This record gives sequence, structure tokens and C-alpha cells, in this order.
Amino acid sequence: MVELKSPAEIANMRVTGRFVAEVLGELRERAQVGVNLLDLEAHVRERIRQRGAQSCYWDYSPSFGRGPFRNTVCLSVNDAVLHGLPFDYDLRDGDVLTMDLAVGIDGWVADAATTVIVGTAAEEDVRLVRATEEALAAAIAVAVPGNRIGDISAAIAEVAHGHGYRVNTEYGGHGLGRTMHEDPHIPNEGKAGRGFRLRPGLTIAIEPWFAATTDRIVTDPDGWTLRSADGSRTAHSEHTVAITDAGPEILTRAA
Repeated sequence: MVELKSPAEIANMRVTGRFVAEVLGELRERAQVGVNLLDLEAHVRERIRQRGAQSCYWDYSPSFGRGPFRNTVCLSVNDAVLHGLPFDYDLRDGDVLTMDLAVGIDGWVADAATTVIVGTAAEEDVRLVRATEEALAAAIAVAVPGNRIGDISAAIAEVAHGHGYRVNTEYGGHGLGRTMHEDPHIPNEGKAGRGFRLRPGLTIAIEPWFAATTDRIVTDPDGWTLRSADGSRTAHSEHTVAITDAGPEILTRAA
């Protein structure tokens, strides 16, 4: 069931979104050569504790994962793109790191992701990250009342194909608000003019992610981490967005 939020409820989500953006900004600065992924996880845990917030990931047990997730941030390196478990790994020069964070404050959730290149950036990795950012911007631009979910999906796919990337439709965007995953599902490829009609009060996470040379993914033995099937680099960009009469509002934009 799709739940439309009131302006007051969107205002509550805006508070959460700003916190998510702040913490992701701190992680972007901390993600340097030699930094351990577990140190990034520890930073997020402490920030959530200080704020009195709740991690949406801790104890999360969806059908696609293995048992409860026992971390507060997803950290995915190089060919890993989604649901990466933080582990004892020191970041290396040239690593591509995706950081995905979902938090609840006073019962209202926001979700965002960003990909950074640690140290020296290879041109092909810069292009891949930029493609996800461009796809996210294109998708947000069409997230207006009267359009449909398919318009968002088609906008993402158009950017991907324009860069020569294929699109996986197993995992994509989603509704959110009181919980991290709500209806509707938002594939990263689809037909414009199709699907659920966008209405003011709808709050969604839009999250294009691409792999450099494949649209297939595999799951690590940990039961969570998703990687490109051919080992190619990956990137992921995500914002929480509210559909309003005035147009799309990014709730996870840094202040």
C-alpha cells in the first residue's frame, strides 16, 4: 500500500534527511587511503547514538539477506555495489567506495547513498560515478505530480545507456517514510508513462546503480554483499525525494 505523507510528516522526514546527509558528508571526508572500513562503521554508530536516532539496518532481516544485518552503514568496495558488510579492510589508493545509509529519527526515515573514489581516480571510475549522479538528477527532474514511476525508471535507463552501461532491475528505488522499504518499487529501467502515478505526498528513494561492463550481480558468501558478476567496478547514488505541488524536494541534500 502506498502512503502519502502530509506536509508536517514530510517536514519530519526532512530532519532525518539532513542528518543522513551530514553523516554521509563526514564519511566522504574520512574515506582516505589507509582508513579501515570498521572505523567508518564505528563513526556512524557513534553519530547515531549521539543523535538518539535509530539505524534502519541494524537487525534488518529481509528475504534477500542472510539473517539480521548487524551494522549501521553499507560499505561496498570496487565490484561490490549494494548491501556491503563493513569488514576489516584498509582502503587503498584508487578504491571505489559506496556508502549507503538509512536512519530513523522520531519514527521517520531517510535513505541516501554516495560513491567516492579514494586517492587517485581512474578516468573510467570517474565516468561511472558521474553516470549514476547524472541518472539520479535526471530521475529527480521528472519526479513531479502527474508523471509516473515509469518516467523515473526511463530517465535513469536513458542516462545509463547513453554512457554505455547496462541496467539491472533486480534492485532499485522504493517508497519510504515510516519504514525503510515501502511501496512503490522503482526499477532503474522502465517505460515512460507507465506505472503508479506520482502524487503530492509521495516520498521515495531513487537509487541508480551501475556496473561498468555487466548488468548481472552475484551474492557474497556473507549472504549480503552484492557484486558485479564479472568483477567490474560499480557505483551507486541515492536520494530521498518528496513529491510536492512545487516539484520534487530532495530531503537528503546537505544543508
